[in-house]
Amino acid sequence: MTICKKCVMDDQNDKNINFDQDGVCNYCKTFASKKNNFIFSSEDEKSNLEEIKKKILKLKNNEYDIITGISGGVDSSYLIYLIKKLNLNPLIVHFDNGWNSDLAVTNIKNILDKTKFDYITEVIDWDEFKSLQRSFLKSGVVDIEILTDHAITATLYKYAKKYKIRTIFSGSNFLTEHGMPEEWSWHKSDLRNIIDINKNFENFQMKTFPRFNTVNILLEMIKAKFRIGNWIQKIQPLDQINFKKFEAIKILEEEYDWVYYGDKHYESTFTEFYQAYILHKKFKIDKRKPHWSCLIRNNEFSRENALNELKYDPYKTMEITNKKKDFFIKKIGLSNEIFQQIILSTPKKHFNYKNDNYIFQILKFYRRFLNPKNLYKSICRIF
Repeated sequence: MTICKKCVMDDQNDKNINFDQDGVCNYCKTFASKKNNFIFSSEDEKSNLEEIKKKILKLKNNEYDIITGISGGVDSSYLIYLIKKLNLNPLIVHFDNGWNSDLAVTNIKNILDKTKFDYITEVIDWDEFKSLQRSFLKSGVVDIEILTDHAITATLYKYAKKYKIRTIFSGSNFLTEHGMPEEWSWHKSDLRNIIDINKNFENFQMKTFPRFNTVNILLEMIKAKFRIGNWIQKIQPLDQINFKKFEAIKILEEEYDWVYYGDKHYESTFTEFYQAYILHKKFKIDKRKPHWSCLIRNNEFSRENALNELKYDPYKTMEITNKKKDFFIKKIGLSNEIFQQIILSTPKKHFNYKNDNYIFQILKFYRRFLNPKNLYKSICRIF
């Protein structure tokens, strides 16, 4: 196994990684080529936030300036802090899929109590959602989280249209989320994949699951690109500031009595077990590697500490492992025997089920070739 000399990414279960003659991986090299786009002077950072506010207020045509989701995690919570700082009036949406940790619930309550922002909690039918999750577990595909991610996006667009809100704030950001191997996830908008996996396994009637399809999102992108009708802009404010995870945590602790939950996305008990056990045991994937590698490149975590932690499983003792596993199996409604069969079964690709990949390939072609910014370069390469 080859490990990058700068971060902790390796070639275990990552077909797309490569290393230069100095042993540096392509993820570190991509970061080095792009990092200056995400590093700002204090004046530039202030100017960026002012520009964001102008873009929002220019489109505003209703009570709320923006809509954004909150999970209780670092990124979404820090977005709320920025919204307060910008003196904006948001509608906050929480998607409750039944897997909130106690810390997430407390963090959300503290933030909403102190900001007094309006909020909506979208609660999905539990029997329906856990059946969908069981179907994905039984299917053998890697990205079980597509269900929650898909539903969150659908919910945000639903309420944006209902309340005529023209701006969606996203907590996605380059500095703490770049460099995830492509084969470790799937397209979040692929409703065809969700429907077919459900049909092949539990075939539970989907009545409350928030949904959209790839064409819907494509149309939203086109409307935003060419400013057609009541188009909705999506903004990633964390890419316009010098975002540091642990600095953000310190601010959240001081402002909202916020409590850290241990690792990226562990505000969800499902995501915690999915990343710490299912991915680790069934797919031989350790998401701590890309998560920590981002922090190493962002000068927030040492490579030595990461390498030392990676000597241990995410759940460091069998006592913790068994406790977490028993909780998960009982909550999702599986027997120990069936769950063990799922873990030991051969992983399958999302391609094994109906999917919208052809649409994503068209989009990739558009972005690389037909995008006006890249058209000249593409033509030069051809001729």
